[in-house]
Order: sequence, then C-alpha cells, then structure tokens
Amino acid sequence: MPDHSDPFRKARTQEGVLNVDCDGENVPLVLRHEDAKETAKDWETFSSDNPLMCVLHSEADVRGVRQLPLEIDPPDHADFRALVQPLFNKPRSDAKFIAAIEQMIDKMVRDAVSLGEIEAVRGFVLPMQSKALALLLGMPESEADIWISWGLHVFHDRDDDAGDGHLLEQYTGSRFKQAEKEPGGDFFSYLNEVEFRGRKLTFDEKQGFANVTFAGGRDTIINTAASIFAHLAEDPDSLSFLREDESRINLAGEEFVRYVSPLTAITRKCPHMAKLAEQEVPEGGRVAICWPSANRDETVFEDPDELKLDRDPNPHIGYGFGRHNCLGAHHARLLFRSLMKSLCKHVERMVLIESEPKMEKESSYERQVGYESVHVRFFSRNA
Repeated sequence: MPDHSDPFRKARTQEGVLNVDCDGENVPLVLRHEDAKETAKDWETFSSDNPLMCVLHSEADVRGVRQLPLEIDPPDHADFRALVQPLFNKPRSDAKFIAAIEQMIDKMVRDAVSLGEIEAVRGFVLPMQSKALALLLGMPESEADIWISWGLHVFHDRDDDAGDGHLLEQYTGSRFKQAEKEPGGDFFSYLNEVEFRGRKLTFDEKQGFANVTFAGGRDTIINTAASIFAHLAEDPDSLSFLREDESRINLAGEEFVRYVSPLTAITRKCPHMAKLAEQEVPEGGRVAICWPSANRDETVFEDPDELKLDRDPNPHIGYGFGRHNCLGAHHARLLFRSLMKSLCKHVERMVLIESEPKMEKESSYERQVGYESVHVRFFSRNA
C-alpha cells in the first residue's frame, strides 16, 4: 500500500497545533493524542452545537439540517443518542444480524474471487457498504441500489451527476412519508414513532438522524475497506499472517482505522474565547480535532508510521473520543472483520494491479485518505 505519510509530524512535535485556512477562517488543528482527547471531552469550551459546520468546510451547500446526535451538546446529546443507540448496538450484540452481515460479505467475496480480478472500490466496497446499511436499517436490498448510485460520498460524488447532497434529504424525506403510510420494522418507521421527552420527533430532527446515518460513515468505511484491499494485495504475506491466528483479524481492523484515519478532523466551536497551545481562539471561532495526527503520535504509538496488523495495545481514536464517539463504530468493525475473515477463507493471495490514491489537500497539509480505485487479482484457495 502506498505510504500514508504523516503531514502533521513536524507541527505535532513542535507547536502541537497547525493552522488551516478554511474559506477565510483560521482553524487550528489539535494534533497531539492527549490534547485531542481532552478537547473532545471539554464540550463547554469546545462545543458541538454548530450546525452544518462539523467538518473543516461548511456543508450548508449540501445539507439543510443539523446532524443528530453529532451537532449538539449535553444534556440533549445523551437523550437524542439514546433513541438510536439500540440500533447501532446490533453489530455488537445481535447474533442474527452479525450472521447476516457475515453471510452477505462472504458471498460477495466468493463472487469476486470467481471473476479473477476486480476494481475493488466501486466494484466491491461501495456495494458492501450499501448492502450492509440496508441490513442495519431493516430496508430491502433493492434500496441499496439507489444508495450505490450516489457514489463514494453522498454529498460530493454522484455517479449520475444529477445534483448535490440535498438529494439525500429528498430521498430520506420521501421514505419518512412512505413509512407513515406503510409502517414497518425499518429505520424510518422507528423514527416516526419514537418519542423524545414525551413528544414525537420533528421532521427536521428525523432528517438530522437520517442525514448522519447515511452520510456520516459512508466514505470513511469505503476508504478504510479500500485500504484493506490495497494492503492485503500489496503485501503477499499478509493474508497468511492473518490466517495463522484469527485473533489478529480484530487487531488488524483496529490498525487499519488507526493507520488510514479516513476522517481528518471534526470541528468544535468556542462559545467563549479559548486558548489552544499558545494561540487564542476568539469567541465564535472553531478548532478542529485532527484524528490522523493523534493516531500517529510518537509518544503513544511505537513505530507510528508502520502498519502492524497485530498492533497491541492500540489506543487509537479513529472512531472519535468521549460522548461523541462514532455511533457506527460497531458496524464498521463488523464489516472490516467480516471482510478480512472471508478473504482469508477464500483467497490464497492477492496481487495489486494498480491503484489511485485519494488525496485531500488543504492550505497547510496534503494527505491520503483512501483510494479512488484499487484493481486486484485473486488467487483462490480452492483452485
């Protein structure tokens, strides 16, 4: 796998922050592991109550609702999150659901191996993410075909060039209305009926939950799973290494999240003037918690720039930290674990034919966040 270099090392070891110009706003990135955790926990100084601004650049042009429970502070955050937490616990505790995901991914791997070679990003990972989400939300698999057409990032990458992320709100809005007429056991029906502090959710609140569910984990899962394909194909011994001890598969899933860290930053707004390292952040200004930098902190991780499939311990914060840690973390872990397990079962080795890194460029850094494409060839264990 091409080296995911660390563009934050120098600033992390010296100042501990790195300033980024975001549409004319100076936003300091919090770079050190411990500082990132402290910032994530201190919601009174660094607030999540800043709709449409949770990433470096405003998303006002691609969505019109506050993402719930992401863009809200305690105590409301805990109560909103509790409404959907049981759904997102299924990948950890629901044996039937876990088996369904494993079976779905195993069939996809067998089908891919039978083809001999594939382009893994759009040809495997995007469909895997969409089909798994359909299972999680209790939706028919046919809905996944619609989601696949949205491309790798629902806000910025539609395959049909038919518009922007507001089409997601049109889609989810139509599904809420459909669920009112024909209620069932699906995500939309549940949000139509669930109560928050003795009342039904407003339409915007339901849309906020749907927005983060569909957009929040889409490209992050895709970029990490694509990186799994790239690494296992480029390193001829990696599959054998994982097969030797199945417990390594869980460790490898955590290490890919640490090493790739596909989401660069989550921002927080300062309700009052705050100090970060030696910088003053004005009232109303933002700071950004930089996950990939924290996950390469040399004071925490030995050989941080190496991808070690059996790294243990691994205190990465690739799924966030504190109250706002990723709702979909259990789901992502299940997908990565199931993917590697099936590859170990059906593939003797893979060969990387070619790949195109996916780069993110800002005013003060450039980093790889995943892949635009990964072409691999399979050598079956059953040949």
